[in-house]
Amino acid sequence: QVQLVESGGGLVQPGGSLRLSCAASGRTFSDVNMGWYRQAPGKGREFVAISGYLGTTLYSDSAKGRFTISRDNATNTLYLQMNNLKSEDTAIYYCKELQDWGQGTQVTVPS
Repeated sequence: QVQLVESGGGLVQPGGSLRLSCAASGRTFSDVNMGWYRQAPGKGREFVAISGYLGTTLYSDSAKGRFTISRDNATNTLYLQMNNLKSEDTAIYYCKELQDWGQGTQVTVPS
């Protein structure tokens, strides 16, 4: 059974940084694409970044240049380094592996 557990969210001032983690189990982590998504209050879930199992990465326009996705296949952990955070980054951030989702971690950046 696949399990994804996010951590690292919190309250951070504008311009600050956070590093999110997603601990994965239940599937061969190194063989699958992994992604980060987010859902802001009153909005739908949106794509943030993806880490391909072949080493490629892809970012949304809002994440490009500020966020960095990475993975550690030895520990089955996906990361999202978020720098220069803005109030519009406030959302619940979810880790996704194929059709499976984690429970999310809250990121709050006050305006």
